[in-house]
Amino acid sequence: MKRIFLISLLFAVMAMPLDALADKNYMRGDTNGDDQVTIADVTCLIDYLLSGHWPAEPAPEPQTFTVGDVSFTMMPVEAGTFTMGATAEQGDDATDREKPAHEVTLTNAYYIAQTEVTQALWVAVMGTNPSEFTGDLNRPVEKVSWNDCQTFITKLNQMTGQTFRLPTEAEWEFAARGGNKSQGYKFAGSNDADEVAWYSGNANNTTHPVATKAANELGLYDMSGNVLEWCQDWYAAFTADAQTDPLGPATSSNRVYHSGAWDYPAHSCRVAFRYYSAPTWAGSNRLGFRLAK
Repeated sequence: MKRIFLISLLFAVMAMPLDALADKNYMRGDTNGDDQVTIADVTCLIDYLLSGHWPAEPAPEPQTFTVGDVSFTMMPVEAGTFTMGATAEQGDDATDREKPAHEVTLTNAYYIAQTEVTQALWVAVMGTNPSEFTGDLNRPVEKVSWNDCQTFITKLNQMTGQTFRLPTEAEWEFAARGGNKSQGYKFAGSNDADEVAWYSGNANNTTHPVATKAANELGLYDMSGNVLEWCQDWYAAFTADAQTDPLGPATSSNRVYHSGAWDYPAHSCRVAFRYYSAPTWAGSNRLGFRLAK
């Protein structure tokens, strides 16, 4: 009886439409791509025969990395399409730098750090602390230039064997808005800045340890306020054209940053807020970054 069942199953698999087999290992029985043929693969085939549909790909999980005794977590962001810039919920606070709003499609999933790079992680990689607001190494690192960030990332990648980088501006804003889980908030995770941001109205003229306000829809902290965050792109004015995987201009005078900061008013901590500085500028105690990969 078992042999008859297996033979029947084999003929059923051979009769599957070719598009169901595309880009998979199904022809050799490995339905989940783990390079093994197990009972899970047989179950998958049976489910397909009964329903006519392959099971959805499992959602990516957060990834945690450790350097020395400092750990940090990267959160997954699925590919998607969103409207970038001065969307309706940004209201009259939107600036000309955020206009016109335009459609952006990100075709690849990516990871972005759950928090800004802390002073602890910076010290673990670089050995020194450039920050002005010290005393708690869980505060975000600040007074770092875009060029400094690149040096840090190069060393971090050498230490971990990973491919960390700065997020593109579009990746940053999509993640701040909550990605495909977005609820359309003005700030990163809320319409109330006090819930999610350290800004001039509540920060008492200093930065604060990361992840001490509420997270946004993707579990990301401090994407509104605390410190500004460098992005990979050179700065350029927006256009109304729809874009796919934008990288910014090939060159310019300034690099983009987002987020708002501890001494900024709430309206400058919105998810669409953007500004720029020269990549050599390291004199700001309100300017830090977070990682992507």
